[in-house]
Amino acid sequence: METVLVEGISVFAYHGVTPEEKRNGQDFLIDLEIDLERDDTSDDVTTTLDYSRVAEGVAGVVTGERCELIETVAGRVLDHLLSYPVVRRATVTIYKPDAPMPLEVAHVGVRVTRERAGGAEGTGR
Repeated sequence: METVLVEGISVFAYHGVTPEEKRNGQDFLIDLEIDLERDDTSDDVTTTLDYSRVAEGVAGVVTGERCELIETVAGRVLDHLLSYPVVRRATVTIYKPDAPMPLEVAHVGVRVTRERAGGAEGTGR
């Protein structure tokens, strides 16, 4: 198994609980750790993930339907990632650098991992 990393995807979206978050939106940073089930001796790009396509797809999910909880957004990102047949397991971390907090913090976030049921073959959902 090999792991693909895509880190620091920057997206502006309107997720959150407070009226200000819903009205003004905010930046989100997304890190992906994607375990692949593939023949790692192959040098054929069609046997792996297209990183650009993955990043664009994830950005589309995050900027899509608004949610109050970033946990829900993370679940939708995992649904998207597991739709790729070569993905065995994925972890998504979503950071809210500008989350409204009573104390100064670098960022808050959530990390969620999901594994494909029944091995690499399946629907990924």
